[in-house]
Amino acid sequence: MAAAASHSAQSPSKSWLPAKSWHHFVAGGVGGMCGAIVTSPFDVVKTRLQSDMFRAKHVGVTIQANGAAAVTVRRNLLWHFVETVHIIRDIYRDESPRALFKGLGPTLVGVVPARSINFFTYGNGKQVIANTFNHGQENSWVHLAAAAVAGVATGTATNPIWVVKTRLQLDAHRPEFVGSGKSFFGGSVGTIKQILRDEGVRGFYKGLSASYLGVTEGTIQWVLYERLKKLTGGTKGKGGVQEWVGMIGSAGTAKCVASLITYPHEVLRTRLRQPLVDGKVKYTGLWQTLRLVIAEEGAGSLYGGLSAHLMRVIPNAAVMFFIYEAVLRMS
Repeated sequence: MAAAASHSAQSPSKSWLPAKSWHHFVAGGVGGMCGAIVTSPFDVVKTRLQSDMFRAKHVGVTIQANGAAAVTVRRNLLWHFVETVHIIRDIYRDESPRALFKGLGPTLVGVVPARSINFFTYGNGKQVIANTFNHGQENSWVHLAAAAVAGVATGTATNPIWVVKTRLQLDAHRPEFVGSGKSFFGGSVGTIKQILRDEGVRGFYKGLSASYLGVTEGTIQWVLYERLKKLTGGTKGKGGVQEWVGMIGSAGTAKCVASLITYPHEVLRTRLRQPLVDGKVKYTGLWQTLRLVIAEEGAGSLYGGLSAHLMRVIPNAAVMFFIYEAVLRMS
């Protein structure tokens, strides 16, 4: 009996929760913050390419001899990456260097609780689910369920912040930057007041249905990361550079695959969060937005901004999970 009690006290599922809960919370927030700062310009480009408010400006419009506008759309994947660099250059030149960091304030305000909630809920959730439903054993189904719960909790808690961030990034007239103090906070507060005035509290939850659809991305990412991390040696192998490279590669690969599979929800979410145009709401619901975007712009527009998104989220995931694993190891 004493031996059993001793074994229970030393088991990972019993000793892990009190100590690791806090470390997951902190590691996720710090990792997300660092990744967001480094990759902010790509986030601005991605949001603009997802929105129909900037597509004519960034896709390339030429005027024919008869005065008609002709849109040249390049479908080559390599061109889309070149296009992302061109758009960053144009924003830098036409708006200001600070414009490349529009929405970074709400991003930082949102990413810390979002990543903290996500890592906290996932890290603890997989233990609770495993102990409750799978005799304490983790597997892909346990990881999937925990990731889904974490995604729903994160999306619900932080949706208002992402609405404000999207509105700021779609405003070509306010160069808010995290270091600009008064102008940044004034821009965020002004956007919040405008949403409340024009759309009410419900305006802060636009795109929530698309966020719930996007839970699939986080679910796929977590399941793939756990699997790839195990294949590359996990976090309790022999250590060294090779192990860390394997973990970083696992994080980047998992995010890349998950993004490619689920990316259209990002475009739908951005459209739903767009500001009113002439006092009217163009996109009113998830399925209405999907049908309208395909009807007006074609199915290819559901992947608008994909190159900028990949250039942002892959290094973002690598940085975030590197810090996450490092903090857990130091604990």
